[in-house]
Amino acid sequence: MAKIPVFGLGLASKSPYVTAKLMTNMYAESRPQGEKSAMVGYRTPGLNVFTDIGGMNPPRGSRTVERTGACYVVIGNTFYQISTLGATTSLGTLNTFTGRVSMSDNGVQVMIVDGLYGYIYNVNTGIFVQITDVDFPANPTTVTYLSTRFIISLQASSRFYVSAINDGLSWDALMFANAETNPDPIIAVWASNGQLILQGSVSTEYWGDSGALDFPFTLITGTATEWGLAATWSVAKYDNSIACLTKNRMGQVMVAKIAGYLPQKISTPDLDNIINGYATVSDASAYTYMLGGHAMYVINFPSAGATWLYDGLTTMWSKLKSFGIARHRAEFGFSFNNKTIVADYAMGVLYELTDTAKTDNGQQIEAEIISENIGSPDLDRLTIDKFRVDIQVGQGSLAVPNPQIGLSVSRDNGKTYGAEMLRDIGPIGNYRNTVDWNMLGTARDVVFKLRVSDPFDFTLVNAIINPDN
Repeated sequence: MAKIPVFGLGLASKSPYVTAKLMTNMYAESRPQGEKSAMVGYRTPGLNVFTDIGGMNPPRGSRTVERTGACYVVIGNTFYQISTLGATTSLGTLNTFTGRVSMSDNGVQVMIVDGLYGYIYNVNTGIFVQITDVDFPANPTTVTYLSTRFIISLQASSRFYVSAINDGLSWDALMFANAETNPDPIIAVWASNGQLILQGSVSTEYWGDSGALDFPFTLITGTATEWGLAATWSVAKYDNSIACLTKNRMGQVMVAKIAGYLPQKISTPDLDNIINGYATVSDASAYTYMLGGHAMYVINFPSAGATWLYDGLTTMWSKLKSFGIARHRAEFGFSFNNKTIVADYAMGVLYELTDTAKTDNGQQIEAEIISENIGSPDLDRLTIDKFRVDIQVGQGSLAVPNPQIGLSVSRDNGKTYGAEMLRDIGPIGNYRNTVDWNMLGTARDVVFKLRVSDPFDFTLVNAIINPDN
């Protein structure tokens, strides 16, 4: 009897001869020593509609004001407030209809920048206005808030501006500074752990509150790095810091989280090989969420039509995709009222991302796992009389009385697979059901692909070749 290592670190190698391993719409969780398996697999959360604005204008940005608990989102050219039940109230109108917006707040004012203009919504008075101060700079791209000031970056500029104290409507033409260590443009400004982060195209600087009246921030000496931001919207709060798609002057990109002042690489060589093969990565977008102790970072590559999930608890990467498309539907996400809300990439819809949902708004979630390349120790032919999976059975329901699982087998290092063979997982209450496939033949190298699409609690514990009974 041999247990199959269907889980473990890594993705499919650039050569499937090494390993074809891949998880799609699944994540793993390690288990204590002595349990049935060292690692088990679960299906990733599904989507329930939270609010549907309608139309083909996707959400552009969002902000949850922690002081009041209110949530705001821009869809098309409209600035909305979203209630805890998903009801929407139109509060104002932007001058632009498309493109991502950046939002921040000081507890009273919510500031929005759309690449051309800036806007302020006052949560106390309910007034939404465009920033008309003559000293407000043109083409603001990102905004953050730190030490009583709004801070903005500008398109194709190494200069950043700061507002008056707690007033995003008031700006001084002389209240600016330039990134100092490199001449590359600032791609985004972020505030994290009480510091201002200036992320350039090939470098990053950290500034702190100096307390000076002439200009309130100063460069923290010795903190600049030669790593920049490869995609404006790939930045997301993660693990008490931020994570993003980074690059340096050597050219290729990687995914990293900031540890101290240095990027700590979290992408693997196999993932790096995949994403650096995309024709465009600058449009990547990301969001984060917590799932039962798993700190998740999701990054989309819209032009490539791909979505990847990083699990900080296991350091594993897996693939996400929605039914009928190559990528996942969620473009960005945010936390609101103890829920994770995500925005549809193509329509004016917000979803709740939750593991209680077994579909993506009624569409099936195809969970798939491809095993390691399995062979005999002496590279001789391996005979597979029986293949058994240890999964949570008896998960039928009124909607799906007898869910199924499919197995496909590759005998050429995962390059091609045979026809899918379906097995019953068992109706509800049938907790003794055994899921086996018999007489699978011989091969020097074999790869197993398991797939489920029915809506049930899919839990994969283990897989065994030639069990004793």
